[in-house]
Parts: sequence; structure tokens; C-alpha cells
Amino acid sequence: MAFDFIFMLTAHDRTIPDARRRLEEVLAGGARHIGFKDVGLPPEELKLLASDIRDAGGRSYLEVVSLDAESELSSAKAAIALEVDCLLGGTRAEEVVEILRDHPLRYYPFPGHITGHPSVLEGPIEDIVASAKALTALEGVHGLDLLAYRFEGDVPALMSAVCAAVDKPVIMAGSIDREERVNAVAAAGAAGFTVGTAALSGDFPAEGEGLTAQVRSILAITQHAARFSTAPLRIALVAHNERKAQLKAWVARHARALKSHRLVCTGGTGAMLREAHPELTIRRLHRGTWGGDQQLGSLIATGELDAVVFFADPQVHHIQDDDFRALMRLAVLHDTPMACSPAAADLFVAAQLEERRE
Repeated sequence: MAFDFIFMLTAHDRTIPDARRRLEEVLAGGARHIGFKDVGLPPEELKLLASDIRDAGGRSYLEVVSLDAESELSSAKAAIALEVDCLLGGTRAEEVVEILRDHPLRYYPFPGHITGHPSVLEGPIEDIVASAKALTALEGVHGLDLLAYRFEGDVPALMSAVCAAVDKPVIMAGSIDREERVNAVAAAGAAGFTVGTAALSGDFPAEGEGLTAQVRSILAITQHAARFSTAPLRIALVAHNERKAQLKAWVARHARALKSHRLVCTGGTGAMLREAHPELTIRRLHRGTWGGDQQLGSLIATGELDAVVFFADPQVHHIQDDDFRALMRLAVLHDTPMACSPAAADLFVAAQLEERRE
């Protein structure tokens, strides 16, 4: 995910009783990432809530706050039954990854020592960093859910240390209730953050009353904070053969802006760009004809791409092929920006890359 916020339909670490009704207000505010806790509502209500989020085109998150082993493992199994996109939280990663192994959920456990309810993060920063490294080394762990503002020490130092120590996305959670904290989260290199109780309590300055106004305010704060973000974006660069020279020229113009980000290319495009720009971080997939386009589609479906730049040639039969149409469908379905021409790609750079402050 690009730097964004996850709206949690929760208060004081519990899913709110009227979550399905309040979801309408959250969607009206423009939120696309929406979650809830594993406590507060019965499973049948949580399943309906997850279905509502999915039907509205959102990405759904279940956060585990149960402390005992039986409840946490039951919640992991519930996440599968609920068909949420992401499972956040929990402290028993080695057991949970075995439960999730054959399922498409993305898993972000808590690093560090977690106690109490509402949850609190305890211990020295070096211990939390060590926990973060150990967790992200596990196959089946896709990122971390760091209870940064439930830590009594130096929170900015903690966030920066964890983000610098791991190569997977870090989501910041717990008591993010003002713009100053959102800016600090972005500057630390986080992929995103959660907000729940603070918005329901009306803590953010907003143009109007109610939850919808709160969500709009947080989105505006998030967009501004993204300028300070140090988290690398994951950007796919692809071109039909007839447009490879055009893509090469575009990358040359924006190489400085792209240098701090992670690029993913199908085989032929990746080889061309690596030779021209060895300073860029490029991951090569298979060639398009050998399944590279399908690999890109998989990355979109699992939320591992923040944008797709695909220079398509509308004058040849490729524009009609099934692979290209499938990528466009997945980009729309999973709300991933897709630019198919230099002008559109320039807009992406202007909006997402050039405004970031070094």
C-alpha cells in the first residue's frame, strides 16, 4: 500500500456495535482501507461487515487484540472465514502462519511485548527492533503492525528504528489522534496507519460535524503527510514492444525521482532499464509472453504494488489482448493507479514522487 490510513470501526480496542451503519459514513468520506477488531461483535455480524466493505470496493482488515493463545488462533481462523484481505496484530506469529499458509490473507503481527486491553507496547526499543526482525524473517509474515503510540518511550525513534530494520511494510497503530502524529508516522517510513477512536470522538479538525467529515479531514492530512514519507513505493514499469523506447525515455527523464523507489518490470523491459539505469532498484519478472503479466496481476491482487505504468500501443492488436485487459481490471478492482501513456505517468510522478521532500 502507498502511504494511507486504515479506518478502524472500533473504539477502545473493540468493534463498535453499530459498525455496519457507520460504515456508510466512512465510505461517504472516501476511505478505502477499512478494518475492525476481533472483539465487540459476534462472528456472523463481522462476516456481514467484511462483506459490506468488499462489496463497496474497499480493502478489509481484521485486527487481533485478544491476548490468550486460544482466542488469537481462533481469530486467525475467523479471518479466513470472514474473507478479509489483511490480518493485523496478534503475538503468536509462528502458530498463525501455519493456519494462514494456504490462504491469500496478508499478515501483519505485533512486534514487541504486548500487554493489557487496550493493548500497550512494552520493552526497550532494541528489543522491539529485534522482535520486528525475527517476525519479518518468517515466511507468511508480510509486514508489521506496530503499536507505536501505545509505547511510553521515544515514539519517533521507535518508529524510525523499526522501519529502518525491516524490508517489509510497517503499519502504525494505536492513539494516532492528531496531524503531528500522522506527519511523524510518514517521516519514519511507515506504509500507513490506523485511526479509530479518535475519529469517532471527533478529535481531528474538520469542515463539518460527524464521521464523514472526520474521514475527509484524515484523508487530507494523509495526502499532505505523504510529502514527508520516506517509505519506498512499489511501481511496475511495463511497455508493449512498440512503446519500449518511449518508456526508456520516460524513465530517463524521471530517474532521479524513481531512484528511491522499488521498480518491478517484466523480463524484457526490466533488462532494458537495468542496462540503461544500473542505479535503479529493479526486480525482474518473467517476460510477458512467459507469464510476467500474470505475475504483475498477482502483485496487484495481493496489494504489493502501489502503481502500474504500462505504456500500451493502441494501434496494434496487443491493446486487445487478454493479459492487458486483465491487468486493467485488477488495477480497477484493487484501486491501484495505472498510467498507460507518458502524460498520465507524468501526472503520477508529479502527484506522488516530486512532492516528497528529501
